[in-house]
Amino acid sequence: MRPRIVVVTQAMVDEEVVREMAPDGFELQIAKPGSGDWQTAIGGAEYLVGFVDMLVKEELYRGAPRLKLVQCLSAGYDRADIAAARRANVPLANNGGANSVAVSEHAILLMLAVSRQLIRQHASVAAGRWRGNSTPRLHELRGRTLGIVGLGTIGKKTARLAQAFGMPVHYYDIARLPEDAEDALNVRFRLYRELLRTSDVVSLHVPLNASTKGMLGEAELALMKADAILINTSRGPVVDEKALHRALADGKLAGAGLDVFEQEPPPADNPLFTLDNVILTAHMAGPTQESNIGRLRNAFDNVQRVARGEPPLWVVPEFTD
Repeated sequence: MRPRIVVVTQAMVDEEVVREMAPDGFELQIAKPGSGDWQTAIGGAEYLVGFVDMLVKEELYRGAPRLKLVQCLSAGYDRADIAAARRANVPLANNGGANSVAVSEHAILLMLAVSRQLIRQHASVAAGRWRGNSTPRLHELRGRTLGIVGLGTIGKKTARLAQAFGMPVHYYDIARLPEDAEDALNVRFRLYRELLRTSDVVSLHVPLNASTKGMLGEAELALMKADAILINTSRGPVVDEKALHRALADGKLAGAGLDVFEQEPPPADNPLFTLDNVILTAHMAGPTQESNIGRLRNAFDNVQRVARGEPPLWVVPEFTD
């Protein structure tokens, strides 16, 4: 009997691509949670693949006693019950940085769009106002200091892209790099509050956990320069959204580019929607055509590793703590 891979279907999972990339020697089943075939599929599953962090709870393991690996296609896993995964002794892995290029490019996109007031300019031209009544205050990226909070795979790629624009890069991370690694990447460590005070652009690239939730609140925003901008492509609850709105509305912060929100989708009356110094996207930094293929490639590679008796890659750190 061939080992079974169950792939969870979602809008970003192209079933045709899944079938093309699935490895030989496995039984592949594609199922939607809650559907009639879900319980049958998961009951005999040895490998679960998909945007599945919300499914990682006690009930999953009770219904899938043969599981050997839960493989998320997402980088984030903040909705997963890690304790339940540990109790079941089933490793939980994320996507191995498959979306790191996409997210780092999106971070740079938001930096440029906010610095050049792209949406405001587009709205003026489209409305027939050309430049409007005044020339907007625009900035170049070159020479502006980028402060990266969280220097993981995405943070490192963002640093390299920013340097191509001539931006000096500082970083804060609880896992500080050795000096030779800092030299190789051309980045310099700063304490968190120091980074906030000295950066022209602050870009967040941290996972959401107990230590990062609300790490950028009113006190931290008050440290930032009045002409600085904030970029968040990590997770919404890392930032106190109400405090951010006040800082932006009161002119204590020049602008923000946000791909994530405290509540997703955000309510229609979210006050950030009323500001013209904010550029918003719908948690779409990661899912490109290229990254979606990369996610599946990493997922099926990890499945085959476990099937060969090797330890999986990209197991989330909380699982082994």
